[in-house]
Amino acid sequence: MARTTIELRIKRQDSPTAPARWEEFSLPYQPTMNVISCLMEIRKNPVNRQGQKTTPVNWESSCLEEVCGSCTMLVNGKPRQSCTALIDGLGDGPVTLEPLTKFPVVRDLQVDRKPMFEALKRVKAWVPLDGTYDLGQGPKQSAREQEIAYAFSRCMTCGCCMEVCPQYNDRSDFIGPAPLAQVRLFNAHPTGRMNAAERLDAIMGRGGLVDCGNAQNCVEVCPKDIPLVDSISVVARDTTKRLLFGWLLK
Repeated sequence: MARTTIELRIKRQDSPTAPARWEEFSLPYQPTMNVISCLMEIRKNPVNRQGQKTTPVNWESSCLEEVCGSCTMLVNGKPRQSCTALIDGLGDGPVTLEPLTKFPVVRDLQVDRKPMFEALKRVKAWVPLDGTYDLGQGPKQSAREQEIAYAFSRCMTCGCCMEVCPQYNDRSDFIGPAPLAQVRLFNAHPTGRMNAAERLDAIMGRGGLVDCGNAQNCVEVCPKDIPLVDSISVVARDTTKRLLFGWLLK
């Protein structure tokens, strides 16, 4: 029998301190809908499955093409981007939507990913250029180096890897796999390499590499297929060298 409705079960929370609750919605089925389009339909007419008037569901999105990472949520229990979660590919049962559990809830399906951005600041995930003078032609990179760097540059800080990491939680100081991968990216850059020692020092201390349990869940859920486990092994090797021979550079 052809599908006629889309059933959604959404975990809602009115504020960071409010209790969570579940609310169900039923929408007329339309082909090629994704989770975001369903949420937009609810926003047009916020009435739950019981026919009661309610508030529009709050969520975050921007690019709608799996580039920005802001629409990440748990879809049927799995962290993924809701913009590419097509209803037709989620089975015939109710679609369950929940906010990520490793970040503070702002409201409903929107979370605050600030801890991840603070971790990126800790590892200096940028190339320091002040723009006040002409640097001339950029440094050369081999095709092989460019290929490796491109894989890591695709990170969109969506938080999927952090969500499934058993070591990343509110009881641990671990900065998570995404910031560690960015250490490899910027330490491989010809200009960013100037600050390689600072980045390695940042991940040698509390909350750094030593807290990684090598569960390898991160690489399984990354929507961009970033070789996160490989990056962690590479920066682990580099930090070991830094630990053993860094005194020679002082």
